[in-house]
Amino acid sequence: MTFEYAPAPESRSVVDIAPSYGLFIDGEFTDAADGRVFKTVSPSTEEVLSEVARAGEADVDRAVAAARRAFASWSALPGSERAKYLFRIARIVQERSRELAVLETLDNGKPIKETRDTDLPLVAAHFFYYAGWADKLEHAGFGSSPKPLGVAAQVIPWNFPLLMLAWKIAPALATGNTVVLKPAETTPLSALFFADVCRQAGLPKGVVNILPGYGETGAALVAHPDVNKVAFTGSTGVGKEIARTVAGTRKKLTLELGGKGANIVFDDAPVDQAVEGIVSGIFFNQGQVCCAGSRLLVQESVHDEVLDALKRRISTLRLGDPLDKNTDIGAINSAEQLARITSLADQGEAEGAERWTAPCELPSSGYWFAPTVFSGVTQAHTVARDEIFGPVLSVLTFRTPDEAVAKANNTAYGLSAGIWTDKGSRILAVANKLRAGVVWSNTFNKFDPTSPFGGYKESGYGREGGRHGLEAYLDV
Repeated sequence: MTFEYAPAPESRSVVDIAPSYGLFIDGEFTDAADGRVFKTVSPSTEEVLSEVARAGEADVDRAVAAARRAFASWSALPGSERAKYLFRIARIVQERSRELAVLETLDNGKPIKETRDTDLPLVAAHFFYYAGWADKLEHAGFGSSPKPLGVAAQVIPWNFPLLMLAWKIAPALATGNTVVLKPAETTPLSALFFADVCRQAGLPKGVVNILPGYGETGAALVAHPDVNKVAFTGSTGVGKEIARTVAGTRKKLTLELGGKGANIVFDDAPVDQAVEGIVSGIFFNQGQVCCAGSRLLVQESVHDEVLDALKRRISTLRLGDPLDKNTDIGAINSAEQLARITSLADQGEAEGAERWTAPCELPSSGYWFAPTVFSGVTQAHTVARDEIFGPVLSVLTFRTPDEAVAKANNTAYGLSAGIWTDKGSRILAVANKLRAGVVWSNTFNKFDPTSPFGGYKESGYGREGGRHGLEAYLDV
């Protein structure tokens, strides 16, 4: 007997969104120098949420100058004093977590249970973690007296707006750097709310500056001559442009780019547990995750069993209002991203892969894509090679562990992988051969601020998180 879920919407009244927002420069909200603005919309309804100032080159100059002025006094503070600010930010994030979770869901489109139970706890955890490092840098393994770099230019994506902000700002501040951050143009609101968190925490003016804008804003920030460090999370194409811009300068650079993660299921894996991991790996945040397990490699002998169990499980996922606590699949972030997902899925079908789409009704407004599985996929199919960045899974088969490793590594990317087996020795043997920055065993998408994250090949270079995440912001 199947029981229906009653609607369980989170109230949006807990967050007060202003009609318009300015840039956050030198501790104050201000208009863009040329007066330009843009609108941010809710992906689930296409409702305009607010109007936001659009930063230009003059605004980048102002923000970098403010960060440079603040650097002298901020970097001179003892680590224990900087830690106090980070601890304070972490506590305020926890206190305002419900408000921030609702805001993130409205602006991004992901389900409230993800922003509430995953994103916000991890945001606070990163600030707590790096607050603990602020007065221990001499013991981090980077020399007896590691020094901050200066002004950090940070450009973040739209899939995890607050979490990517925390990944970058927390270690930068802990090590004594100041920050100019550009959020994605489709999700600027949580970064602007974070600016208010900084003011609430009493953070000195100019230490954190927030510049909403489009690609040209990020390009101007990355190319600015008074920036010492560039951190970027986003597409591989933009990452390559940034690498070319920074080449020949003394700027330190970390890039966390695209991925085409392989989730490998062996014949001795616990099928029900593996299916849950597969679902989490590809449908978390509608598959809009750089480390998503978008390629499922199943041993031939259990292919039919795993695929049947997977389709049954996917059929129970609930797609709809992201503010409903029962929702599993939210909205795609933008019309542009939806068009890309649709085009690549159609191409997969045209190339002969067998397409299966979960039986669900799509809302009449907003940007939606039903969970989709392609079987009969070969390594020549576009859906097995290109990063789709949506709720689309490609299923391939293998016979031996060596074949699984060869297929998993046969990609331009190298960010993540998963292994499902009952044998610990096989986990270790296979993991050591996978060319991926993160390898999960009998789980997927588990994150912790103490653990480094990053990739190989076209997934970028450098590490964020853990002790390793400090190095990118130190002159070592």
